[in-house]
Amino acid sequence: MKIAILSDVHGNLEALQTVLAKIHTLGLDEVVCLGDNIGYGPDPQAVMDLLAAHNIASVLGNHEMAVKNRASLEWFNPMAQKALEITRSQLSGPAVADICKLPFFLVKHSLRFVHGVPPANVFLYLFQVPEKKLIQKLDRLQERICFVGHTHDLGIISWDGASLTKDKLVSGVCQLDADKKYIINAGSVGQPRDGTYEAKFLVYDTRTLQLSVKALAYPFAETAKKIIAAGIPKMYAEKLAVGSGTAGRGD
Repeated sequence: MKIAILSDVHGNLEALQTVLAKIHTLGLDEVVCLGDNIGYGPDPQAVMDLLAAHNIASVLGNHEMAVKNRASLEWFNPMAQKALEITRSQLSGPAVADICKLPFFLVKHSLRFVHGVPPANVFLYLFQVPEKKLIQKLDRLQERICFVGHTHDLGIISWDGASLTKDKLVSGVCQLDADKKYIINAGSVGQPRDGTYEAKFLVYDTRTLQLSVKALAYPFAETAKKIIAAGIPKMYAEKLAVGSGTAGRGD
């Protein structure tokens, strides 16, 4: 089975449309989204509608959590709070209801999907977890592979029972080892922070254990103009061109 893994679309309709058009050509069996479909971007409702139209399952991200529970807004920095307030005003009642139903994690095809850190955390970043704790989490995971997002940066952590390895992921194919456990970061479709502007997503083949990183050009300037027109802080438009910024508390 071949599965596409998307993360952190962040209301970027142009990026999502480009990714879904590519996925349509790949003959994949399923698509799963790792949350933060909304926030920062100008088209949260259209993104929600498009994901629903393609029957794409998603987990809860920290930005969805802020819509589900307004008290969660306090976790975010002032710029992100402003962007989220605008996002919330653009969402329909049914869209908010759908967000409130999103699970904290999914397990499908013996794979775990969660926004932040396994087993089910939506706010914690992987880089905030000490190595000893990561090893404990990997040891306790029933699934051999867990896909995460949240940092907007591609990466792969592997554990062979004796040593933990952290590596970057780049465009192309990576062969996974059946004897190892992994936490794999899918990067971001709509707000990458890896130094490039392309929309990123992963394709995993459960039969061959091959992981492919896809990076696609899309009309980011169009998205940036809409961000500014919506009154969302300009910084989120500027980041699109260079894939800059570092994930951190309140983001």
